[in-house]
Amino acid sequence: MSGLNVSTLRTEEPSPLEEISQWIGDDLEKVDLEFRRHLRSSVPIISAIGEHLLLSGGKRLRPILLLLAARACGYRGDQHISMASLIEFIHTATLLHDDVVDRAELRRGMESANSKWGNEACVLVGDFLFTKCFSLLVETGNQKILQVIARATTLMAEGELEELTKTDDLSLTEEGYFSIIARKTAALFSAATQVGAILGEAPEETERAFAHFGMDLGIAFQLMDDKLDYTSREEEFGKKIGIDLQEGKITLPLISILDRCDGEDLALVRKAVESDPITKESFFRVVKIIEKHRGLTYTLEKAKEYVARAKEHLRRFPNSKEREGLFSLSDYVLERRL
Repeated sequence: MSGLNVSTLRTEEPSPLEEISQWIGDDLEKVDLEFRRHLRSSVPIISAIGEHLLLSGGKRLRPILLLLAARACGYRGDQHISMASLIEFIHTATLLHDDVVDRAELRRGMESANSKWGNEACVLVGDFLFTKCFSLLVETGNQKILQVIARATTLMAEGELEELTKTDDLSLTEEGYFSIIARKTAALFSAATQVGAILGEAPEETERAFAHFGMDLGIAFQLMDDKLDYTSREEEFGKKIGIDLQEGKITLPLISILDRCDGEDLALVRKAVESDPITKESFFRVVKIIEKHRGLTYTLEKAKEYVARAKEHLRRFPNSKEREGLFSLSDYVLERRL
């Protein structure tokens, strides 16, 4: 060992998400197996596209939230596995549809499914995942869970459509933006934690607390996603940076600085938003303007506020490994780079 620098033996500390994934690894493996089982079809392209998305990785954040919430509420059965796989079904369906709408070329650092198989196939496989999910939910016979997930998917569609109608709209207010992300992203986070509480037969007040936890955490997640679109490196983020601005999505880093921009900065922002396509030079000019007026700092502070709110919903419950896991995931949302 002489001459060996001990620092070279150190490895990077695992993220909270990695630690939790290792802790509940057996359940997560079962969720993936259940996901694959539900993908079986006589039409090979369904399994091929689903498998492509599974192999591309993904954080499994929504299934993990459901698994932890169920255990935190005292659930000791195995139905949380199938429910977590159905939540991932819905998330995967939305990814397929989103990539078509956004004309995405990358997803999690890999070629997107629509680039590989075409838009038509991906829209239809997304539809298959949605309908399969609700077919399986009906079979469970749990009306309350069916209602929660049906409401979440309706809200998600509304949020996506409203975002689409606000394309290139620099008059979008902060309030309007939060309304969009609460529906398009946070609704499924909320459904995941609420379904976990329902499985644990938690009292109504507890169920509401877990639903609110998921909602606030989902909003924080989207805030960080929107910040990363302006600041991340593509190889870390797993998709092209600047894609939101390219697609005319007006998000909080930009919204928050518009009323503080002077004439020249505002003119540059308007020109960039109206450009099709936006050049890299224009994009980085907009980033400089956002940094100058502290739009990224403001977005991070808002994300921190929502994480604090999320944790507050669960503080009155007894401490447990699962509750601490949910808190660690909340911290991870602020730390993540992809």
